[in-house]
Amino acid sequence: MTYIVHGATGAQGAPLFKRLLQSGKQAIAAVRHTDKLSGMPTIQIDNASVDSLVAAYRGAEGVFIHLPLAAEAERVSYARNIVKAIELAKPKRVVISTSGAIIDEPDSPLQALNDSAIAILIDGVQKTGVSTAVLAPRLYLENLLLPMVFGPAQSDGTLRYPIRADFPVSWSSHLDVAEVAERLFNEPGITGVVGVGQLPGMLGADLAQGMAKYLGRHVTFESLQPQDFGTLIEPLFGPAANAVVGLYQALWQVSSNTISATTSAQQLLNMTPRNVEKWLADTLK
Repeated sequence: MTYIVHGATGAQGAPLFKRLLQSGKQAIAAVRHTDKLSGMPTIQIDNASVDSLVAAYRGAEGVFIHLPLAAEAERVSYARNIVKAIELAKPKRVVISTSGAIIDEPDSPLQALNDSAIAILIDGVQKTGVSTAVLAPRLYLENLLLPMVFGPAQSDGTLRYPIRADFPVSWSSHLDVAEVAERLFNEPGITGVVGVGQLPGMLGADLAQGMAKYLGRHVTFESLQPQDFGTLIEPLFGPAANAVVGLYQALWQVSSNTISATTSAQQLLNMTPRNVEKWLADTLK
């Protein structure tokens, strides 16, 4: 029984690929360049080629999918190709990560931030009749490891981030997403949205407290204006910094960014994500 993992060299796919291999499952990295995982089980795919996707998915026990960063028109094309390949190959189970897109709050103004590609992917795969679960995280704790964020927390005890101090967020890590995805491969009866993140949502002060416990020093939280954060990350992100600024400007206009309790991994799977201290210990060990 094989498990196909999209993006197995990236932030989301790599932790899941590792977990599946460690648990003895036949995990196969679906990548464009197989030489990036020398000595590991791989299969060459191209999201622009339905045939390559069908060849990877056919006979698979499970497929983990998330869309790569690209121009929106390209992502839409990828989504449609993946849907067609799932329809033709009919793997037994599909787990999709939204990568932070908000799909479990129909009335949220943040829905406007979502691209059409993720909606096409989710709707299309579900219509194939293949058992499908949709992982729905919000903000990733890994964002806190950006040098302009983690560096000042270490050096002068100030955690600066572009959210309001009173803004609760269902933070989660890539490690949490991987654990829930692996569990969902073993729970085919659970379909639809599964939210991944802290409940209740954590405030900036909670992030600082967790970081303080790990670093062994006092850490305080300081809100940054999104535009100021954009200036800090522009040398690292380039033009993509504008999209990041846009996201956080939108978040400043709403009361929270938290998952729904009824469709949470806590409720559906009895799984609680790592707190900040545990996540740092697991990530930086």
